[in-house]
Amino acid sequence: MKTTIESYKERAGRLDLKGIDFGAFTDRPLSPEGLRCLRYMHDIEHHTVCYLRDLLLTPAHQDPDITAFLSCWTFEELWHGEAIGQVLEAHAETAGAPRIAALRQARRGRSLWEAFSHLTLAALTGEAFVAVHMAWGAVNEWTTQAGYARLAAAEGHPVLSELLKRIMRQEGRHIDFYASEARRRLAASRRARLVTRQALSRLWRPVGSGVMPTSEVAFLVSHLFAGDEGREMAERIDRRIDGLPGQEGLGLLAGAVTRYPAMATAA
Repeated sequence: MKTTIESYKERAGRLDLKGIDFGAFTDRPLSPEGLRCLRYMHDIEHHTVCYLRDLLLTPAHQDPDITAFLSCWTFEELWHGEAIGQVLEAHAETAGAPRIAALRQARRGRSLWEAFSHLTLAALTGEAFVAVHMAWGAVNEWTTQAGYARLAAAEGHPVLSELLKRIMRQEGRHIDFYASEARRRLAASRRARLVTRQALSRLWRPVGSGVMPTSEVAFLVSHLFAGDEGREMAERIDRRIDGLPGQEGLGLLAGAVTRYPAMATAA
């Protein structure tokens, strides 16, 4: 029987854009709210390589299965960002290298702090760090995939929906790896369960919170998850988190859906 990483490596690759008609956005553009969400998603997908830089400073780099996964994960996330960039460019918006270069230039100081924070967390948690990262990654991938699904439903644009469906399919494979590794590592170690619970409950924020302004995080959460269907999606993710050993009842998404829309209203 193939291992999770062997199965993943066989299917990993560049996002298939065959048949995606980006010209369709000229005749039927997305809403301003949808484009605002896509800018956020574009920037975060392209930021993945910066997360990889920080992770390779931690014990995660010692595990060949983890590094193999992270290499494929970063490659696939790059092409997600590139595809979203083509949607933005179809709306006459700046995307790709010019936009990302400006973002990274503006974040130079914060970037150094993030690297230091990863090193500090790894030093404090020791062998449990990889379990923390796998559980954290599972939560982030669940919410990322849900965000794409919610955006597709909100916009109702057939070309965007097809593109996001393809991205979500690859995100699903990322989820499979993160979640299976998290369950295995958490089940094997009481300390890993305790440390992961503390890290998630105290430190977890919606994907992109450390990169994007709070106003943008609040808008994204409010736009995609504040309605009845969005809250149902958030509750579904919380139930998945409950399924990770020792992580029951954290209510991470319920908390975010309560806090962030209130920030957007206040702004």
